[in-house]
Amino acid sequence: MSLKVGIVGLPNVGKSTLFQALTQKKVDTSNYPFATIEPNIGVVEVEDARVDALADFSKSAKRIPAVIEFVDIAGLVKGASVGEGLGNQFLAHIREVDAIVEVVRAFENEKIIHVESSINPERDKSIIETELFMADLATVEKALARAEKDARTGKTEAKKCLDDMRALVKHIRAGQAIPENLHESARSLSLLSVKPILYLHNTTDEPSNNANFLSLNIKLEEELSHMTPEEQKELGIEPHLRELARACYRLLDLISFFTTGEDETRAWTIPSGSTAKRAGRAIHSDFEEKFIRAEVIFWEDLLKAGSHARARTLGLLRTEGKDYIVKNGDVIEFRI
Repeated sequence: MSLKVGIVGLPNVGKSTLFQALTQKKVDTSNYPFATIEPNIGVVEVEDARVDALADFSKSAKRIPAVIEFVDIAGLVKGASVGEGLGNQFLAHIREVDAIVEVVRAFENEKIIHVESSINPERDKSIIETELFMADLATVEKALARAEKDARTGKTEAKKCLDDMRALVKHIRAGQAIPENLHESARSLSLLSVKPILYLHNTTDEPSNNANFLSLNIKLEEELSHMTPEEQKELGIEPHLRELARACYRLLDLISFFTTGEDETRAWTIPSGSTAKRAGRAIHSDFEEKFIRAEVIFWEDLLKAGSHARARTLGLLRTEGKDYIVKNGDVIEFRI
């Protein structure tokens, strides 16, 4: 599966600097609101030592890591939903993303303008989330108008859709989280307020992370991204930008499996809990539809065995059926 992540936040919080550090693309990071107008889009390889180890093992001609597409949009301000700043039309660019990274400023610097004139991460989070809710409200109200028209046909599914739209409007107007039973309807409208959010605090403190929170010194990470590993080591500073990709995987409960051979070694991204048959779809629909069996081994076991033949002799290379639950780090060869 392809993974797409939107970057949101107030103006001047470090969104575009983060994007630049991730993608090595030069973008406007000027010290004034709305330096970014058109969305910046970049594809970033997910650093994974397992890909390199397996590629070396197989003497692969190509090594292909998993990738994440990041979309950096213009900063939102309080009242964007009613036209303040540049409005909230830019949110349309991230309606199709899988997750949202909300960048929040947590550092002091008088030289860098803050649109709210003070540093208050919790207030800033509240502003952004209010704007996401208001953008969703406009979307759902339009859908409600269509549903009311369709419901006049008397069809059962049209009535169910109308009930769901009314419920969504009610919850969003009240500022309430959308309940699980309405998530399918919310996803069908690409609502932003049901997308998983990772909060990224832009700080000068030590980096830290947990389930849906990450703190980074974004300016330092951007500077480190231009250095070689040797230069970073000489300075005694370890980059932590790779933690963002890992945090996105944790947030979305995703794992990687691998295919490896002389032609290529590749990482494939799938939801945790996927069966072998479902995992085949990541490669091609034929691998799911025509699935017969899968030859499976954990990546470290393959390296330790030294060859597929030795791994089979040791009982490490297994034949699994369609209902096998793929583990993070499995190396799989599909039989169709």
